[in-house]
Amino acid sequence: MPNPNPKPELRYMAEQLARGEEGGNMIEVDNLAKHFGAVRAVNGVSFEARDGEVMGLLGPNGAGKTTTLRMLATVLRPTSGRAVVDGHDLLRAPEKVRAAIGVLPENWGLYGRLTAREHLRYFGRLYGMDEAPLERRITELIALLEMGEYADRRCDPFSKGMKQKVALGRALIHNPKTMLLDEPTAGLDVMSARGIRDLIARFRDENRCVLFSTHLLGEAERLCDRVAIIHRGQIIAIGTPKDLLRQTGQATLEEAFVQLVGVDAEEMRQ
Repeated sequence: MPNPNPKPELRYMAEQLARGEEGGNMIEVDNLAKHFGAVRAVNGVSFEARDGEVMGLLGPNGAGKTTTLRMLATVLRPTSGRAVVDGHDLLRAPEKVRAAIGVLPENWGLYGRLTAREHLRYFGRLYGMDEAPLERRITELIALLEMGEYADRRCDPFSKGMKQKVALGRALIHNPKTMLLDEPTAGLDVMSARGIRDLIARFRDENRCVLFSTHLLGEAERLCDRVAIIHRGQIIAIGTPKDLLRQTGQATLEEAFVQLVGVDAEEMRQ
């Protein structure tokens, strides 16, 4: 395992975030694209996600949701276009973007030999947090995510829901104002999924900017303030769920989606 040696810039940004000095924690995406050879995974996507809002990227598997989030998380470099996160340009200041966001990836990449507590401590040190504030934050997150019963157990045998909480705690350790969540409830049992949805609603109440991807139409309709429907790498509709219902004349977001993109509802569930 690499030795955590946080760069001064990461430490500075983590301290700013902890003091609430970073403003404008919104995401602005302008004509963003990612091509893999001849494959245009994302092709000219534009949208914004605002403070105190849950913004959903809604689409079937392979639509470009994860690729978009990976670009915003600075994991993938865009082929073209521009994005600004918390006032930081994605290409010009990637380290500032990374320090400002909390990311829950689809594949968590947990270290099986570490305990839940050790995961949080390790990532807090990567963000340059001082020991005393870090330990207080770890205690807060263990309570918030209800991990007390297994906080000091190794993660390898954990259930999917338990691992999801550890990964979410890791994303929250530096108290980011902007959250990127990739399919946060996929594959979870009913109670675990409900807990994650409650947390996302709490993030909105805390005036965080939340962008999350999902292919679960009912979840998006209940949880999102606005949604961007992405299909074949392009945004084809954007607005509140009610806006899209009015636009299509449909009664549910699922029916509106089918009308807009011509994808059968069964495909969305796969």
